[in-house]
Amino acid sequence: MSNEDARLRPVEPMSVPGIEPAQIDAARPEFRDVDPRTLLVDESYQRNLAEKSVTLIRKIVGGWSWRAFKPPICVEIGDALHVIDGQHTAIAAASHPEIDCIPVMIVPAGKVEDRALAFVRHNRDRIHVTPNQLHYALLAAGDETAQTIREVCERAGARVLKAPPSQGRYKPGDVMAVGSLSGLVSRRHALGARRVLEICVKGQLAPISAAALKAVEELLFGESYAGAREPEDIAMTIRAMGPGAEREAAKFCAEHDLPLWKGLVVTWFRATRKPRNGR
Repeated sequence: MSNEDARLRPVEPMSVPGIEPAQIDAARPEFRDVDPRTLLVDESYQRNLAEKSVTLIRKIVGGWSWRAFKPPICVEIGDALHVIDGQHTAIAAASHPEIDCIPVMIVPAGKVEDRALAFVRHNRDRIHVTPNQLHYALLAAGDETAQTIREVCERAGARVLKAPPSQGRYKPGDVMAVGSLSGLVSRRHALGARRVLEICVKGQLAPISAAALKAVEELLFGESYAGAREPEDIAMTIRAMGPGAEREAAKFCAEHDLPLWKGLVVTWFRATRKPRNGR
């Protein structure tokens, strides 16, 4: 069996004790190719376009790919099709100069109450992709930033988890804050990010939090702290203080109205010895 085959999981029926299968209440959906400019959106139960919506639509238009396309869900009311899920995709398609036809999935929902309920279920009954799951998908797609993050973690002895561990039992070097790690790589590049991660790993942080990443970055590169403490000594302090550092930092932050990472900077800095020839 190849490595690729070993990663494939067949779709199989699952036992659902205590659940009575629902009665099929409507006909199967129908797929139809339509001009996206003919679609309508009922604003009585759908959100208006906000700034984030406009940003998303611009992103879809600029990076249009049929491989990433998901058909909007529509209902047929008279001679018109109302979008109940996927209006951003529909508007992006209508805005793209080379797209004049898209497939849509049409479901039966004659009453406005049924359409509103369908809208709720399409947006509620789903498992959202987490940043960590997205990171692994980007890795599989060959994304350069995701690959850099993986290489930095491997060299520093850290690892990005796909999901939280069972019963919250993290190991030193585990990272869930992949968004913060990505920002760190963007600001400090691979070498700088590796230096930050190495201190966190040697400090036996479990997990390495977003606040810890930002705090160690400040201790290494911040204008007021760079060079004032040795990396090995910082790691030793983090390891010695353990979880108590975060409690002390949280108290400091509450008194001074600061974010946690700044409290960690002060807490770890004060507890770390000065270098013999340093300031």
